Amino acid sequence: MEIFSTEEEQAEAIKGFFRDNGIALAIGVVLGLGGLYGWRAYNQHTVDTTELTSDSYTKLVEKAGQEGSSLLADADTFIENNSGSSYAILAAFVTAKEAVDKNELDTAAEKLIWISTNTNNIEFKALAFTRLARIQLEQKKFDEALTTLGNTLPISFEATVAELKGDVYVAKNDLEQARKSYQVAVDAGGSENNTLLQIKLDNLAVVALNVPVSDK
Repeated sequence: MEIFSTEEEQAEAIKGFFRDNGIALAIGVVLGLGGLYGWRAYNQHTVDTTELTSDSYTKLVEKAGQEGSSLLADADTFIENNSGSSYAILAAFVTAKEAVDKNELDTAAEKLIWISTNTNNIEFKALAFTRLARIQLEQKKFDEALTTLGNTLPISFEATVAELKGDVYVAKNDLEQARKSYQVAVDAGGSENNTLLQIKLDNLAVVALNVPVSDK
């Protein structure tokens, strides 16, 4: 399962965060770590608000992926103590990634839901919703995944959402709806940097051609 899809999603969300908050917050993102998410975020700078929060956040995320890491337990305390801070949102994303790596999908879903209700940044909301939908798909909660994807998201996420809907419909064996969703994703430019999307659509066309016509 691939919970995160494209680097463009992450970049768009971070740009939106800077645009909406106007905070000099430096975020370094490392992609392709393997596992279900394939990403983790590091913050190496301080913000104007408090150096203590910045340092605590840095120490927290540095635990990500480490053997015997206490990140999941420590993050809950950090998020609770800094719930009004932008760092809490970032910590929740890192915690969700760590939970997925440990196959604790319920915990990951909980953190993503928390993000979606505690941030005003529309790109971060969209990022949380799309990753939540991928988890719900993995959990075979297909209708919940479709409901999650039904939230109003930025146009920049149109291809991602449509492709995810296609994946859900394939899992539900609703191949016609899957084909329509994948086509929407392609039309929205989703195949430009994602060759797998076109392959998914082409495979459905092959399946359709090989479905025997029943005698009437």
